[in-house]
Amino acid sequence: MNIAEAKRQIEDTVEGYLTRDETGAYLIAPEAQRPLFLLGAPGIGKTAVVGQVASELGIGLVSYSMTHHTRQSALGLPFIVHKRYGDEEFDVSEYTMSEIIASIYDYREETGHNRGILFLDEINCVSETLYPSMLQFLQFKTFGRHRIPDGWIVVCAGNPPEYNRSVYDFDVVTLDRLRKIAVEPDLGAWRAYALKTGVHPAILSYLEVKPDHFYSVESTPDGKSFVTARGWDDLSRIIKLHEMKGKPVDRTLVDQFLQDNSIAERFAQYYLLFTKYRSDYRISMILAGNAPDEIRERARAARFDERLALARLILDALDAHAEKVVEAEQVVRVVRDAIREVKPSILDGESARDALESAARALTQQAAHDEKAGVSAKKLRPYRLGAAWLSEFASACDSERTPSGESAFSVIERVYSARVQDMKERSETCAREIECAFAFIEGVFGNGREMVAFAAEFAAREGTSQFASRFGSDAYAKHGKNVLAASGGSDLEKRLQEIDLDALASADEKARKAEAAKKSCGCGSCSGC
Repeated sequence: MNIAEAKRQIEDTVEGYLTRDETGAYLIAPEAQRPLFLLGAPGIGKTAVVGQVASELGIGLVSYSMTHHTRQSALGLPFIVHKRYGDEEFDVSEYTMSEIIASIYDYREETGHNRGILFLDEINCVSETLYPSMLQFLQFKTFGRHRIPDGWIVVCAGNPPEYNRSVYDFDVVTLDRLRKIAVEPDLGAWRAYALKTGVHPAILSYLEVKPDHFYSVESTPDGKSFVTARGWDDLSRIIKLHEMKGKPVDRTLVDQFLQDNSIAERFAQYYLLFTKYRSDYRISMILAGNAPDEIRERARAARFDERLALARLILDALDAHAEKVVEAEQVVRVVRDAIREVKPSILDGESARDALESAARALTQQAAHDEKAGVSAKKLRPYRLGAAWLSEFASACDSERTPSGESAFSVIERVYSARVQDMKERSETCAREIECAFAFIEGVFGNGREMVAFAAEFAAREGTSQFASRFGSDAYAKHGKNVLAASGGSDLEKRLQEIDLDALASADEKARKAEAAKKSCGCGSCSGC
């Protein structure tokens, strides 16, 4: 099966093993819960999907590579205890807790996760001295006399012998204690992951044209020649970094990630062509709705691979802009909630700086806690950016000599409103860019396969799909209805109003402001002319 199907198996297994009956007993007793064993070629995402499952299920994850463990580190070290049995006394050998099991308890203390996955990678590379103890662990979930904590599920992974010289072939006795899942490389499954994580469009377009270059392992006179999914993923990251820094992406760089001379040479040449497309097509003009006729004519006459590259360039730009807007909205909400909490104390006379800095520290601590729990850096950014905003609000109060009370809160409201307005303008700009992008694709290619592919990838990318679901998009609702059910509504203002400054005020305060506005303008019917 492919890695996406394996992920579903892991999800179903973890949810099933954690299910209890009305008395609190597990429906499948822990000793009968066979660990999953993902067996597949290196670099296809076995480790990554286990982390994704833990994150999506909201449970913990403790990972261990078994290659370096000895019998002592896995089972614990022996020590002597003095015991009395009846009228006789004895010195008895016992063992300290396994490093692996102790790490679960440490993780629980640090993160508060009492349920999770213990992931043992390279399980078929354990040392000969440890191998016999693995049978006991796989069935009874114990190392020595110590059992893994209640609520933790074991998932294992390893490579077949042809990829790793250190691998032992599991015998029938061992395999009979595992749920073996053979995982094969699959471009379609990886592409879905790549779109969500923002793999570089040059790589996606290249593999669309050369799908047989996605995964390759061959023996040559000079040794192993290989390309893996992990290699493409890591190459994408370094390409983005080099582009951001203005550094070249050349064959020397590509060779470090794609260790197959032929594939590395072809991709390096394709990347040069892709960068030429980026320059020639002037994506910013397309998103502004100002694409000149020569660009439209060239796109209309282009070969399929060039059309595909153009669509990916447009989507990549849209995704980056949409992602920043979505993140800005998340920061606005985090900061809004923090201001709500400190407002009463500031109005009661507490120092605005002290209150805001305390709220900023709370956000920083939340980010640190979530980081230990394995939350991705991307999901932590709203907390860290929110903390920075609150510190800036405190500095604004200092600079305007408004240490506390209503005057300080007025400064906070004003600065916050400016940030909200900036987010509004960026969201409206992004919405217009989406409209222009769909209009360009429709005007040049019609509503054929190019539009279907464009709408499908728009829905699959994390930034654009989140923007459409949060703010709505008429263009996507129109063209994407046959790809994915419309996410409902396109009322941008309605979404923005939810996070506007008035959300800080209670219903009574809103009514008071409205009444004051009526009196000040004299019309008696408006909410503030």
